[in-house]
Amino acid sequence: MKNQSLKFLQKSKKHLLETWMSNQMEDQALREDLMSNDELRNQSDELLTALLKTLNSDNIDNTQSKDFEQVSGILSDISVSRARHGFSPRETAQFVLSLKQALTQTLEKEYTDDPKVLLDSYIAINKLIDSLNIITFETFIKGREEVIIRQTDEMNEISTPVIRVWEGVVALPIIGTLDSMRTQIVMENLLQEIVNTGSTIAILDISGVPAVDSLVAQHLLKTVSATRLMGAECIISGIRPEIAQTIVHLGIDLSHIKTKASLASALKLAFSMLNVEVKRVEKNRQNNG
Repeated sequence: MKNQSLKFLQKSKKHLLETWMSNQMEDQALREDLMSNDELRNQSDELLTALLKTLNSDNIDNTQSKDFEQVSGILSDISVSRARHGFSPRETAQFVLSLKQALTQTLEKEYTDDPKVLLDSYIAINKLIDSLNIITFETFIKGREEVIIRQTDEMNEISTPVIRVWEGVVALPIIGTLDSMRTQIVMENLLQEIVNTGSTIAILDISGVPAVDSLVAQHLLKTVSATRLMGAECIISGIRPEIAQTIVHLGIDLSHIKTKASLASALKLAFSMLNVEVKRVEKNRQNNG
């Protein structure tokens, strides 16, 4: 791409920005619910300004050069931000592809009578934008992975709450399937709460676990063992009839662990282990009428 066409683009920055914005605003897939027009203009202006400032005839074919560090950084930040805000890969890629359209439209008006310069410019711009789009996809994927990991961690935290139900007694209702990662989170949360509260009894309620197989049983046994190492006794509640049958069928020995069918039964057992007696007190109601 010749210096004359590059210099023309640099001088036409304002027109380029307006053309690019117009192209984006005309896109039927524009997500105004995720980003305001002002935010879109700011992102477009920042990227376009850095790109035009960086470009020259020597580096236009090499976006991996140090010259493009600022451009790559801006584009990476935009891609990650869009991933976090819920944009799709197509919508994020279209942001860059619409810039290609604005660049070629601007050059067409200036070099209509010079097809050789126009063709050279087309080829250079296509290679440039395609390279930038690769950066966009790579960073978008990283951003999306960060979002997924964060959401998974948050879901695991929400689905493994440790509750202090009585002095010396904590309960952990487990919801969903237990895998190795969740088991680790369960154990960490439970053991930390045992330390924080000085509890001596921990109730693991598996009413929300859809099914128990040998792997889930192993994870439960590991949690029980870790709890005992902390000096606390463990009770497993929520043993439904189908789960009991599965445990027997798999030959899993839970005879050394206290189990109950419901959380209420487990709490009653915990009271007896602590020598705590809970009684219903009937209050006499006086009728003043």
